[in-house]
Amino acid sequence: MKVGFLFNHDALHQIRHTAPVIAALLRYRQVEVVVLTSSAAQEGEVRRLLGAAAGQVRFVSLTVGRVAAALDRVVRHVAPFRRIATLRENLPAFAALDVLVVPETTSLLLRDRFGLDRLKYVWIPHGAGDRSVGFRDVMRGFDLVLLSGAKVRDRMLAGGLITPDNHVVVGYPKFDTIDDALPARLFDNDRPVVLYNPHFDPLLSSWYAMGEAVIAWFAGQRDFNLVVAPHVMLAQRRMHASVEHRVVRWRRDVAERFRDLPHIRVDMGSEASVDMTYTRAADIYLGDASSQIYEWIVRPRPAIFLNASGADWVGNPDFTHWRLGEVIDSVDALPGALDRAVESPDRYRAAQEAAFAATFSRDEEPASVRAAAAIVARFGA
Repeated sequence: MKVGFLFNHDALHQIRHTAPVIAALLRYRQVEVVVLTSSAAQEGEVRRLLGAAAGQVRFVSLTVGRVAAALDRVVRHVAPFRRIATLRENLPAFAALDVLVVPETTSLLLRDRFGLDRLKYVWIPHGAGDRSVGFRDVMRGFDLVLLSGAKVRDRMLAGGLITPDNHVVVGYPKFDTIDDALPARLFDNDRPVVLYNPHFDPLLSSWYAMGEAVIAWFAGQRDFNLVVAPHVMLAQRRMHASVEHRVVRWRRDVAERFRDLPHIRVDMGSEASVDMTYTRAADIYLGDASSQIYEWIVRPRPAIFLNASGADWVGNPDFTHWRLGEVIDSVDALPGALDRAVESPDRYRAAQEAAFAATFSRDEEPASVRAAAAIVARFGA
């Protein structure tokens, strides 16, 4: 059985959600693992995570022709043209597989548009958040869905996106890549560290309307350190458009006057922004719509959410994570929220612990081992 793992994205943030399963699958003699990547950076990251096990894997580099490459240079900051071109121009590589494991849904175009209907498709979502984009009709197209826990499973079942027999709860493979030891301190002082982690969604993100004001407030005080580490896709494009919300926003850069301050660290997409370095080392979370809040509550700590869109969020399942901290509607409310976070750090602990238990299934066996076993059980006979 040939099982392929596809990494076909502009950034590296999806890799840790499926790469650990590769090493676990190598335990099965009847399985040949093929890793398909669309960039040298993707391949390098997979090899680094696999270590010596990379020698047991066949790597395939997916390329596109000159025309597609030229068009991508024109539209890459607006639309994911290259991802689709990569699928279309490498059909033989996919046709040679029996099973394809992916952390996103675009790959279903291989079947729905390009005719590869013999191939079996496995989806491991890259995150366990609440945004409506994570619960779309396209998800009905997978042969097997491997989920992090009961929260996501129950919502998908209720929406008819999965069936009782085409999914397995396996846990969160990304956690298998994280060292239990706390990372090194981010600053050379003992001030609380705030992680500002805005999403890129043009409607829900606080970056476009509040981002500069948030950073400016932190720049003018000396009680807190600040790490500015948005979702890595924010910096990948200048223009962000949401077909779902019919909103388009232009991304502004962080002003130079904020970049050299000793109590502010700006990271627009390094490895540290995707390997949980900041979510594990900071003291207070400041965000909006990112699913990283669920990685944050591995260790319960204060969280603050910026309601930049004026959302009517109470009781809305798309904002379930906003029950895990204080929600504020303006930057003017930020100082008071930070003071309350410092004074009452355990205010939302019970809610966070309950949310973590519902979101992530934990077991003696690592999630990657459970995921590999589910794949072999379903397709390996």
